[in-house]
Amino acid sequence: MLIQGWLLEAALGERIGVSDEEWGVIAPLLPPEQGRGCRPAQDNRPYFEGMMWIARTGAQWRHLPDEYGNWNSVFRRYRRWATTGVFDAMLETLAELAGRATAADMIDSTVVRAHHCAVGIKRGLSKPRRLADREAASPPSSTQGATPEAFRSASC
Repeated sequence: MLIQGWLLEAALGERIGVSDEEWGVIAPLLPPEQGRGCRPAQDNRPYFEGMMWIARTGAQWRHLPDEYGNWNSVFRRYRRWATTGVFDAMLETLAELAGRATAADMIDSTVVRAHHCAVGIKRGLSKPRRLADREAASPPSSTQGATPEAFRSASC
């Protein structure tokens, strides 16, 4: 898949997912899904792996590969799990299984990526200049000190 000029699968080197052993630990922590209408619910594993792919690559949901399912279905399940606290409960349970405190867990913002559209950056903007550079580049203001006496009005 080509995204922003990079071939993601080639850049990452392998498919993002969990092993069968890891899935055996994670699967019971996820809520069972019920089908909508006459359609049965699909397995949580491809949805969970799709969520991991998004978190790892920082890509937009629409760029999710088809092997993880429909991007909108994965996104809706992600939102449902996030709002109901599934991920918080999973983190606490996995920390208890590992035998360590959860107080030290945090997300480092250097690895959390957002697309430039998500943060409001417009394309083509130049690098912001420092304040000293702005003052040097701006024309002088017309204050009394900058205006010669010959050009001052009588009201000043």
